[in-house]
Amino acid sequence: MTVRLFATDLDGTLLRSDRTISPRTARAMADAAAAGIDVVWATARARHSVHEFATQSGFRGIALCANGAVVIDLADGTPVVTRTVGIDIDTGGAAIARLRSLIPGIVFAAVGPTTFAAEAGYAALSVFSDHHRDPDTMDLAGEFPWLDETMVKIVGRHPTVPSVELYRTVIAAGLDGVEVTHSGAPYIEIAARGVSKATALAQLCEERGIARRDTAGAGDARNDLEMLAWVGTPICPANAIPEVRALVGLVVDSNDEDGVASFLEGVTRSRTEQS
Repeated sequence: MTVRLFATDLDGTLLRSDRTISPRTARAMADAAAAGIDVVWATARARHSVHEFATQSGFRGIALCANGAVVIDLADGTPVVTRTVGIDIDTGGAAIARLRSLIPGIVFAAVGPTTFAAEAGYAALSVFSDHHRDPDTMDLAGEFPWLDETMVKIVGRHPTVPSVELYRTVIAAGLDGVEVTHSGAPYIEIAARGVSKATALAQLCEERGIARRDTAGAGDARNDLEMLAWVGTPICPANAIPEVRALVGLVVDSNDEDGVASFLEGVTRSRTEQS
């Protein structure tokens, strides 16, 4: 197995349950990069929290954020946005209106490349770990489209309906012009049609001249399925959902047991021995 690029999800995969990156995992990423393996983060998270995790772990690669809608280069430690795919305002407004009629009581927030704004009802349901933001200091949404920059993601949640049930309801009903996914968080996530971790990763690999067969990827949730189906070698931690476990060829130790680090260590050893 030749791996030139390794893409990994963060929550539930690279991050431990306490939302930290272990010293072993940080070391494994650095050693892989030193051996010539591109390590890429592919996450639903936004720029500010990705920057914090990169600072904590010393990561200096590319991060595909907002499920692939935002590409960030962390080469010098600063999160530089290099590409965005926004949601058309009319399309996003229509999706929100449809969901309000379909699921009364649903509330929303909007994510931009650098900003975040939430309806008051959304902020009231949130805790810090949801978006790495203090709900008491969240910017509250005014008149739609809520942001002064491109809207790359809409998130929706409900006070009583679990997010996985929201996801199933929305998928069954269908929404025009957008992609709907679920990362295991207490909300559903909406992006422009065609946006996913897989499409962003495919574009990055094309730009870098890396063949699909020479890629590997790790993830644990529904929003990782397309990426795991695309990479040459898909893996997942033992804590992944059943749909992910059924798709991959290799299940490693859980996120709390540094399973991804173990895989990267093996890939790095193999590459070093071949050099």
